[in-house]
Amino acid sequence: MITFDKPARQVFEFILTPNQMKANLIHALTVLILLGTFSCVTDSRKDSNAAGTFPFEEFTIEKLQQGYADGDFTVTEVVQAYLDRIAAVDDDGPMLNAVIEVNPDALAIAEQLDTELRDGKQRGPMHGVPVLLKDNIDTHDRMATTAGSRALSGSHPLKDSFVAQKLRDAGAVIIGKANLSEWANFRGNLSTSGWSGAGGQTKNPYILDRNPCGSSSGSGVAVSANLCMIAIGTETNGSIVCPSTANGIVGIKPTVGLLSRSGIVPISFTQDTPGPMARSVRDAATALGALTGIDPSDSKTAASEGKYLTDYTPFLKEDALKGKRIGWYTSARGQHYKVDTLMQHAVDYIRSQGAEVIEIDKIYDRAAGSLSFEVMLYEFKDGLNKYFASLGENAPVKNVEELIGFNKSDSVELRYFDQELLLEAAGKGPVDSPEFSAIVSKMLCLVRDQGIDRVMDDNNLDAFIAPTGSPAWKTDLINGDSYTVSSSSPAAISGYPNITVPMGFVDGLPVGISFFGRAWSEPVLIGLAYAYESGTRFRRAPRFIPVWSPETVN
Repeated sequence: MITFDKPARQVFEFILTPNQMKANLIHALTVLILLGTFSCVTDSRKDSNAAGTFPFEEFTIEKLQQGYADGDFTVTEVVQAYLDRIAAVDDDGPMLNAVIEVNPDALAIAEQLDTELRDGKQRGPMHGVPVLLKDNIDTHDRMATTAGSRALSGSHPLKDSFVAQKLRDAGAVIIGKANLSEWANFRGNLSTSGWSGAGGQTKNPYILDRNPCGSSSGSGVAVSANLCMIAIGTETNGSIVCPSTANGIVGIKPTVGLLSRSGIVPISFTQDTPGPMARSVRDAATALGALTGIDPSDSKTAASEGKYLTDYTPFLKEDALKGKRIGWYTSARGQHYKVDTLMQHAVDYIRSQGAEVIEIDKIYDRAAGSLSFEVMLYEFKDGLNKYFASLGENAPVKNVEELIGFNKSDSVELRYFDQELLLEAAGKGPVDSPEFSAIVSKMLCLVRDQGIDRVMDDNNLDAFIAPTGSPAWKTDLINGDSYTVSSSSPAAISGYPNITVPMGFVDGLPVGISFFGRAWSEPVLIGLAYAYESGTRFRRAPRFIPVWSPETVN
């Protein structure tokens, strides 16, 4: 994490050149305002006003680009303001602990992008957009990639991930790395989402003692708390959509193969995918288009030939729900009556917009879940060993066995939960075995052919909806995570797309609704999610309330 340890007087020691005066003045004022605002974090009402002092509060990509075009601010000014925001909100004030490292070259990148704008060159809608990457996504720069593990502290990959390179090509500014649940929350029993040995515990920005969910915890919190405009998370099962619902934002978990996974610390070759997290469907769709493309280093992306798009914004239509047949996946109904109430309101609204909603209580044979777990164990070992090899001779650990040994000897790694999943993975055979191939084939048949595809065909459905999850639980490093509602498995196990959008609040904590469906149906789902968002507008910036009480959430 960065620290803000300069004397206050140094804030004013800027050089008043014509090109820098405006940027440095915004920098100084932003820091002073934010530091003053967070001088007493025990005052929840004072905390609640903190977000309003940020000059780019709840900005959209569209508004940012208009500001660049009008000359209202520069990329350098924007990036500096976000770095100041991280210093004041993440490292100080509420101390969200969402950002594990900031990019020391962020301002230099911003200056280059400003030069391009002055020369009449704009790379596209992501030009000058501040982005955070989950810290299991490789960058070939002065930032490390740790997957949250102390075993990879100081590990510098030999090249950018495909996703990072696409962002750079599109003109985005990677301003840092986001904290995460260590090893994407696939290490052991009683794990706590948002905790990593390298980064500590991330807090939910709505109520600070609540959990941010994971594993893309820091990504979700950073977007919600306006520490960046876009974050890139990764998901194997729930790791984009859960932190999105818990932090009141939009998350897109794409079809596996739409976005490359090369240069991303893996769990499962079959289920893993990166995806954008944003405060609006439009921003998430814009970021998604910047990330697509076929990558020779990831064979899954070959299937996206003729299916991927570089611009998903034409599908953002407010009447997209009209005439659609949507399956309401009701498997979680009855588990949380407050979530049930929100979901019923959502269904009523969707019907009011001209959609037909059909209740579906079962999508797939639950045996697919246990098969998915076996697939993850096999592929975790194989994928980690290949990732460590990609780091070259300077890899901090060379294989899963060395990682297990490191954790045993470390003073922090096994303090709160064990490494049983690593131990189980280490005992699995090769992924080219007939036994493993049979497991994958059976799993995909159950969840695709006999699952999502069959149910959609039988009912002539355009998509499914379901509550994404339950309100955030209290973070508990003793007992681990505690949640009651989750609908991520059908899309996750099948490798099909899933989009979550805010659908309301339960006692001050956000809850989302998921739209999911067939492979490569991102255009349809984006349209449905946008239409729902446009008519409901449940997104609300967090107020950094320290502890829940009826008085503070009303």
